[in-house]
Amino acid sequence: MTCDYGAITTTYKKRWQVEVFHKSLKSNANLAKSPTRTLRTQSNHVFMAIYATFKLECLSITNKLNPFALCRKLLINASRTAYAQLQLFRAVA
Repeated sequence: MTCDYGAITTTYKKRWQVEVFHKSLKSNANLAKSPTRTLRTQSNHVFMAIYATFKLECLSITNKLNPFALCRKLLINASRTAYAQLQLFRAVA
């Protein structure tokens, strides 16, 4: 109750970055969709989700895109590549 306006807004800005990271963990790295059953596989899934989110954040900074836009761009490129591969399979058959 003794904080001034500047301290409150600074704390909220830091807290908000944590919320954005958690949203990215859930949405982009599928942290909540773990099909694992054992403690070891769950631990591995959580670690890899955090690692993937970290790498995605690094890529988003490098490419000057937010993580959600970057994921969308990666998905579009993967779909184009898969479609091109499908066309090659159809040409051979």
